[in-house]
Amino acid sequence: MEKDNLRKEIKDFIIETFLFGDEAESLQDSDSFMQNGIVDSTGILEVTNFIEEKYNINIENEEMTPNNLDSVENLVNFIVRKTNG
Repeated sequence: MEKDNLRKEIKDFIIETFLFGDEAESLQDSDSFMQNGIVDSTGILEVTNFIEEKYNINIENEEMTPNNLDSVENLVNFIVRKTNG
């Protein structure tokens, strides 16, 4: 799976679902969703549901960590790892 396309799809989802106006333009790939107040604990469930459905992967409870889910970059790397075995 190509990282650039993946990055764009994830970023678009985050922007459409959680950000508005000027906030959307300032989102960087490395920005922490939780630390920056972009996604809260309920929102992370929306993110995981989107990832599971869109990329046909199963996110295990022990994989629900900031290292995997807390930024666009972390999500891209996590999905690439999951889909490439």
